[in-house]
Amino acid sequence: MNDESKQPDVSLITSIRAAVQSQPDDVPLRLHLAQLLLESGDTTGAVCEAAAVLQREPTNNQALLIIQTASTANGEAAPSASSSGNGDSSAKEELSGQASPDDSRSRFDWSAYEDDMRGIAPPMYVDGDDDDLQPEEVFDRERPRLRLSDVAGMQEVKDRLDASFLAPLRHPDLRKAFAKSLRGGLLLYGPPGCGKTFIARALAGELEANFIPVRLNEVLDMWIGSSERNLHKMFEYARRSVPAVLFLDEVDALGQRRSNLRNSVMRATVNQLLNELDDVSQSNDGVFVLAATNMPWDVDPALRRPGRLDRTMLVLPPDAPAREGILRFHLKDRPIAGINLKKLSNLTDGYSAADIAHICETAAEWALVDSARAGEVRFMNMGDLLRAIDEVKPSIGAWLETARNVALFANEGGQYDDLLKYLKKRKLL
Repeated sequence: MNDESKQPDVSLITSIRAAVQSQPDDVPLRLHLAQLLLESGDTTGAVCEAAAVLQREPTNNQALLIIQTASTANGEAAPSASSSGNGDSSAKEELSGQASPDDSRSRFDWSAYEDDMRGIAPPMYVDGDDDDLQPEEVFDRERPRLRLSDVAGMQEVKDRLDASFLAPLRHPDLRKAFAKSLRGGLLLYGPPGCGKTFIARALAGELEANFIPVRLNEVLDMWIGSSERNLHKMFEYARRSVPAVLFLDEVDALGQRRSNLRNSVMRATVNQLLNELDDVSQSNDGVFVLAATNMPWDVDPALRRPGRLDRTMLVLPPDAPAREGILRFHLKDRPIAGINLKKLSNLTDGYSAADIAHICETAAEWALVDSARAGEVRFMNMGDLLRAIDEVKPSIGAWLETARNVALFANEGGQYDDLLKYLKKRKLL
């Protein structure tokens, strides 16, 4: 029988390759594909598949032998075992997994072969600092210098934060006397652009805690089980970094109502978040969980039960002192003259913090264009800012309309009483 008759069937290789793609962690199946590719003369393909096996099982003998045989077929020096007189029969025994324990596998030169495998598989051994190998380094962590005193106005929000987080931390004796735990969850909600993230950073600075923002792209993953694993790693990282503020922005996307979800993967992610907040097997003491959303009515009700995100705080558009502080902040590094902050603050009632920043940016653009035309710097003045206020309209109108319907028709248990009070004050009801 000639050599061609021994070649594996191409259709067989194709079908097994498809099976491997659907089951990438099936080591025996991938080894079978590597062996078929080796026998067909596709040494590069065989090495790729064997390398993928070694990523999962670094000591897999059959994968090592396939790579070793492929290197010999490519013209490299043959292993010492092949010179023992057994030749091909020895190689066949090794590839079938029946070679003796003291054969040439223990003397395979990995360092020499890593150059040939570069780009195909990572090296078996990595030199460098241990910090480079810490998986938690992929998460952001910072110690904010902000304090709540840097948040202009919003005294009611500050008082609530003090009662929920700061007072128990600053008075350990009272905390012990009243059996107050340092664990806690708070849901910040309100119109977009009103400073929920800024407040969370300021609270972390006030607590002198690590601030760990949780971003959707760091959690959600297309592979089944990966999102839950990423979320668990994030909480584990926070538990090792106490005191820590774990900030879940856009929690309505991460913790959506399960009754509205048709995707079982997303339901599993919500379940994982509930488990982490419940802290079944770990300790969340010293981990302060803050969540923010524009749409709390889309958050799964189970997330707002006692022991989870059980405290809710409405973050409204900035009040008069806050608006004045925001204006001052965005104008302080610009050339200005004759600015009446109190008048501007009154005129921007109902604007979000982001809207006010946009007003300052728009006014600066007009002053810059005039300066470019005149060939000299013209200071920003009240005319620029008044013109910008006329052009930039409040962006929270659509949110208020939705919030109005929720406060009127879905205020179960009075959970939106504070929102209802604000809407009545603004004469929106």
